[in-house]
Amino acid sequence: MSTQEKNFTFSRRNFLRTSALASGGIMIGFNLFTACKPNVKPSVDVENLNFNDFNAFIKISDEGYVTIYSPNPEIGQGVKTSMPMIIAEELDVEWEKVHVAQAPLDVKNYKRQLAGGSQSIRHGWTALRETGATTKQMLINAAAVKWGVDATTCSALRGIITNAKGETLGYGEVVKEAATLEVPENVKLKKPSEFSIIGKDAINVDVEKIVTGKPLFGLDYKEEEMLYASVVRPPAFGQELESYDDTEAKKISGVVDVITIGEKARNFIESGKTNWTFKLTKTDKVVVLAENTWAAIKGARAIKTVWKDSSELEDTKFHDERLTKLLEANDLDVRREDGDVKKAFAEADKVIERTYHSPFLPHNCMEPMNFFANVTSEKIHLIGPVQTPEYAAMVAAEMLGRNLEEVHVEMTRMGGGFGRRLYGDFVYEALEISDKIQKPVKMVSTREDDVTSGTYRPAIKYRIAASIKDGKISGYHLKEAAINDNMYGLIPNFFPAGCIPNYKVSTANYKSNISTGAWRAPYTNFLAYAEQSFFDELAQELEIDPVQLRLELLENVKATEDKRIEYSGKRMQDTIKLAAEKGGWGKAKEGVFQGFSAYYSHNTHVAEVAEVELKEGVPVVTKVVVAADCGIVVNPTGAINQIEGGVIDGIGHAMYGNLTFEDGAPSSRNFDNYRLIRMNETPKVEVHFVQNELSPTGLGEPGLPPAGGAVANAIHKALGKRLYKQPFIEELKSNILS
Repeated sequence: MSTQEKNFTFSRRNFLRTSALASGGIMIGFNLFTACKPNVKPSVDVENLNFNDFNAFIKISDEGYVTIYSPNPEIGQGVKTSMPMIIAEELDVEWEKVHVAQAPLDVKNYKRQLAGGSQSIRHGWTALRETGATTKQMLINAAAVKWGVDATTCSALRGIITNAKGETLGYGEVVKEAATLEVPENVKLKKPSEFSIIGKDAINVDVEKIVTGKPLFGLDYKEEEMLYASVVRPPAFGQELESYDDTEAKKISGVVDVITIGEKARNFIESGKTNWTFKLTKTDKVVVLAENTWAAIKGARAIKTVWKDSSELEDTKFHDERLTKLLEANDLDVRREDGDVKKAFAEADKVIERTYHSPFLPHNCMEPMNFFANVTSEKIHLIGPVQTPEYAAMVAAEMLGRNLEEVHVEMTRMGGGFGRRLYGDFVYEALEISDKIQKPVKMVSTREDDVTSGTYRPAIKYRIAASIKDGKISGYHLKEAAINDNMYGLIPNFFPAGCIPNYKVSTANYKSNISTGAWRAPYTNFLAYAEQSFFDELAQELEIDPVQLRLELLENVKATEDKRIEYSGKRMQDTIKLAAEKGGWGKAKEGVFQGFSAYYSHNTHVAEVAEVELKEGVPVVTKVVVAADCGIVVNPTGAINQIEGGVIDGIGHAMYGNLTFEDGAPSSRNFDNYRLIRMNETPKVEVHFVQNELSPTGLGEPGLPPAGGAVANAIHKALGKRLYKQPFIEELKSNILS
């Protein structure tokens, strides 16, 4: 029996054994015929090929393989795959021959190395295409010089350059010469109809490392002689360290030392040079240094601390009262005002007013905060998961009084960000620790650290009022009361701005000592639910279909010359129509209740149809159909993943997410008492894209905001009750299902 036959027999036996096991409830699948291919070539080890540097984005090997550096931080939004796809498209190289690497921070060669606002692809679209096209032209020029012909008589396709005689040269054969040539200007870009990579499904470039557990994330990074650090932070917001006892901590095996940090951060705060990524307070903190993570964590738990109050210890009842008072005050800041809302309300046949409530929310990143720092007299080396590497470098230089050129930042893949890693408190803690001990160190937080000392989505209340005159919406007033900060400046120009003649947005905030910041789709993550629920109620009052109401309102903005308007009336209408068509709006089978929502955020128009069924009297979200206009879709697989994740995240937090405070401390510390959506609660999500050839916009966030409103409106259809407070589950239990 030949080796090939033996291998097949072995495979067949294993298959039969696996089939037998399947009858007992287990099934293992594999490729039967892998062993039957006698001439299978091993995959090329691209990482170990001899690559020639071409520019900051591209390296090309002698064999024609290409390494493309992805400049922006990867937090699961897929840019490490999609940004190199854009370059590869214009470079005209086979995607199968591309190896992707994460670029370090490089402010000279890259622009906007930041992951936030769903803007990476939008801002990088033209520049990345030009990078690929310029490189291709230089390779063609180099080949033309070798052949002694005019470059215009040559072309390139799939990494091969061809001249008029049919002669060919591979990219790898001319890359060294090409890199020395003058950089051409005004290179020709492809038409969308010519794309062969953009618009085609591509597997996440990190998927093999993710599923096999190879080093990839910040928690995986380590160096020889590196120490691990666990930071003991105040148990409540509004407290600072008074004293501590480290006797028991130092007895733990593996603990190397116990120190305090805070002086550098305190001095930096007092200098007034901080930027928006800096969320540290002036208090000292205790740091346990150890040989491994577990020893550091155990040591931190053994520290006995005494904390004193430095400001008021706030609680949820306090926040609720403050926000209500802000809504009732008359001195709110006007963010936008069209027409005369006061007059419209005075002349109305009816005025409807509703108030919507949202709680604080943690970010719940699966990978807790961590960062590596090595401060030496020569340089500051920072490595880890951060969404804002340039800001981190700037703060590091300022905090330690060093030149910015001495700071080197490398980015790892992040196990979730959602806005939490926009803020570099964990970076700056690692920085100060390493500076103090003059050794490489990795600061590692626990889940409890993340939940109790994080940067949260702020608690917010919205009060929305609308006037109705002669069967039409004549006036609209949106009031926002928020903890710490208010909606960013573009939001007042989102829908329904321009749709209603008398329109006003006003805001107020309460300055709290609880740290707050961006949380996936900042402000719109809750505002969309409030407004879209409100419009559903207006449609009911006007006795008009909710979809039709939105389409009619959007007619008013389509011809506007108001340059402040951020969204497109036509694109929103097209998106709404697509969602209604694909979602079978108004055609649900008996026992299925539909809710509709549409929202524009982060330059993308999204509409959603949610389906709810009653199971033992409890509303269950079973399906969500989504339509999105994000322009050209670079990687459909990645785009669908982003929308699916956003919808599930939006539903989960609208239904269950709640973080309350008592005496300045969060009431939840871990997932045992913080409710997240569970796998059996996730609905089927069906995604459709509006087809056009417009430049791409963001997708990491826009799918989330409409989800809560669609579900709330579907629940109203099912139960006949309106939801005005998140999380829905608590209002359902207390006011509807009880």
